Amino acid sequence: MPAKSKAQQKAAGAALSAKRGETTKGKLKGASKEMYESMSEKQLEDFAETKRKGLPEKKSTASARKSS
Repeated sequence: MPAKSKAQQKAAGAALSAKRGETTKGKLKGASKEMYESMSEKQLEDFAETKRKGLPEKKSTASARKSS
């Protein structure tokens, strides 16, 4: 499943780095900390490898309501 925004892609990359032991878990905040705790390494890879071109900076609230 690809990331829906640049912010989501960046958070997944930070969480993936911590999962792999490249950075410490203590440096994670917010969404990246939640992703670290709730997602597998494979799921994080899928989000983190999403191409950023064409993605919005942040996920809009309209699309958030649509997916619920």
